[in-house]
Amino acid sequence: MPGAGMLYLAASVACSVTVAAMLKLARRWDVDVRQAILANYAAASLLCVLALRPDTARLLAPRTPWAVLAGLGVLLPSVFLAMAASVRHAGVVRSDAAQRLSLFIPLLAAFLLFGETPSGRKLAAIGVACAALYCLLRRPRGGRGEAEGRAAWLWPLAVWAGYGTIDILFKQVARAGTAFAGALLSAFAMAGVLMLLWLLARKTDWNRRSLLVGLALGLANFGNILAYIRAHQALPDHPSLVFASMNLGVITLGTLVGALGFRERLSGLNLAGIGLALGGVALMASA
Repeated sequence: MPGAGMLYLAASVACSVTVAAMLKLARRWDVDVRQAILANYAAASLLCVLALRPDTARLLAPRTPWAVLAGLGVLLPSVFLAMAASVRHAGVVRSDAAQRLSLFIPLLAAFLLFGETPSGRKLAAIGVACAALYCLLRRPRGGRGEAEGRAAWLWPLAVWAGYGTIDILFKQVARAGTAFAGALLSAFAMAGVLMLLWLLARKTDWNRRSLLVGLALGLANFGNILAYIRAHQALPDHPSLVFASMNLGVITLGTLVGALGFRERLSGLNLAGIGLALGGVALMASA
């Protein structure tokens, strides 16, 4: 049903931007982001079991790429921490846009590593995305110190590279024939265990508020994934529409939330980067 598909898309976009907004508010709420990310993976793992019902027995197949899944287990919490730092130092607008522009990394990998033949339109989309990323990473001139200014472009760059690498690893899991639900549960569980071990090793003072916020974060995080899956299922003949609507929607809503809700200051070059990001996604969707 087209109507249901668009509702799922709207829910996915809202959940994605909610995650960024919650990370932005973490400091104001006196939340330890590390503990929140741990609780997020606990909640996401449980929701994955309840909603997607993964066949864990299939993970015991000889072809299961455990090295890739382990890589995801390390990268997922690492990139989540990078996203939290990016939202804090660079804002919701630039962080969400950087995350969405990461979709061009697996596209580039398909040409360079997996032998896919590039089309002129896809190459043009990659070029526009690179220009958008450059514009987004240029910070507004003003009162920030050198270290803070460096963080304002380094963390969004880490988000871009990290989410792009995660996308490549999930594609490698799919190429190996591993079911998505089982792979997702494995990655979530490993990410949660690694975060727990890290926090225990650092003798963390546990904070109930941080864990409760983390559960809400996990609900939004998994809600984004589930709604996106349901949108594809509801619109099976329109994958490009789902792809474009999701990415354009997150960039647009993230810009509104960051600029209006958090009064984030953007330069003219940053705004040009937002426009280029929208254009790059639209161009990619029509390729």
